Amino acid sequence: MKRTRGTPIRPAREPALELDVTFAARRPWVPRRSEFAVWARAALAASGPPVRLSIRVVGAARSRRLNRDYRGKPKPTNVLSFAGAGLCPDRRLDLGELVICAPVVAREAEAAGVAPRAHWAHLTVHGVLHLRGFDHELDSQARRMMAAEVQILDLLGFSDPYL
Repeated sequence: MKRTRGTPIRPAREPALELDVTFAARRPWVPRRSEFAVWARAALAASGPPVRLSIRVVGAARSRRLNRDYRGKPKPTNVLSFAGAGLCPDRRLDLGELVICAPVVAREAEAAGVAPRAHWAHLTVHGVLHLRGFDHELDSQARRMMAAEVQILDLLGFSDPYL
């Protein structure tokens, strides 16, 4: 049986996170800001400067436009990651922005037979890892990124999304 809920195990020192979440779409189901904060913190390094991160939850039309404009793919996608300015003069790290498409996430979760909350957690962790410099263009990069995702999601009480 797949584990989808559990008590999060937190690192000894949680990273300071300034999180801005906006909702341009709230259907079919969208997590609360507090859930995004837990998932993002888990994907951040436990040490380092305070981090600023924005998460935008959008509909299919906005996702399609952004994916077309920035990746040349004219279809909506689950998550897009946009790098931030980096280390700011105030010693905070502007990590960047995640744009997550609610309808695509819902469709993917249903098709995979996983709880929507588990898929949202996975995509949030995946996006934050991209902003931290992880990638999956090469097989070696993909293995490293997937291993990090699985480890973080396990700490959060979620099953391996790749099984």
